[in-house]
Amino acid sequence: MPIPMNSICAQCLMKRHVDAARPLGDDETATKFAKGLMEAFLSLPEGADSCQIGPAVTKLYTDLYGLEGDRYLEEKVASNAFAMERLPKIYAQVEKAKDPIYAALQLSILGNYLDFAALAGKVRFEDLERMLEQAENYDLSGPHYDRFLQGLKTAKSFVLITDNAGEVVFDRVLAETIHRFYPEVNITFLVRGGPANNDALREDADIVGIPFPVEDSGLCVGGTPLHQISEKARMLLQNADMILAKGMGNTESLYNCGLPVYYAFLVKCARFEQVFKRPHLTPMFVLDGAYETKISG
Repeated sequence: MPIPMNSICAQCLMKRHVDAARPLGDDETATKFAKGLMEAFLSLPEGADSCQIGPAVTKLYTDLYGLEGDRYLEEKVASNAFAMERLPKIYAQVEKAKDPIYAALQLSILGNYLDFAALAGKVRFEDLERMLEQAENYDLSGPHYDRFLQGLKTAKSFVLITDNAGEVVFDRVLAETIHRFYPEVNITFLVRGGPANNDALREDADIVGIPFPVEDSGLCVGGTPLHQISEKARMLLQNADMILAKGMGNTESLYNCGLPVYYAFLVKCARFEQVFKRPHLTPMFVLDGAYETKISG
């Protein structure tokens, strides 16, 4: 089942969105926004992950503040530009590495830092620059990475579910590196179906030059709930030999789904610190638990 939302998530989301709403209008409107958000929480089914609140939040911003379209467009443009400017340096880091796929995976996970929702008000490009320079110090080794490499030797289809704009540049390098060593693997990118926080859309994939087929989830949700995404997207995932799901939203909504999913993300909230027992901004690379049990049993 997905990682269910709990009181930590509710408190975090309420504070984040109410803080974002206050500067947009007067206190009366912000109060209506907060009440609408509470009603949205109460309407969620038992066990829902926090991504499910997304459409209701978007509607509140539209109805109360007239905000339509991509609320994070400025941040997305800046993130894509930041990452594209560093593309030659990213390639160089990967090329000089003893294991280029491992190095590209490290950089791809660090790119998950470009999250203007979970890290609202805290994203600093200079901080990411420092993290990238120290990428080789982040340890992802272990049985899950070993199994990932083994899987690439026989996989025919590989789906990379993206998360944030800007981050998708690092995902591009990872996918290109995988394809260089395993050219028989057919790679497809799966982006969001419409604006959801600062997540990557088809236009972001075009802007950063993703050289692989790109599909979308059919949803304006910051995750990939299998029961809600389009039939085409669902079949793409169900038929994939390997899946790489980037970011916390994809992890929340897919976790223990039983598909061959590897989750790659930075721990960026108290709920994930609780679930994975790792401190803030720890890079994680985890195989889906239900799938691991299935193939081990």
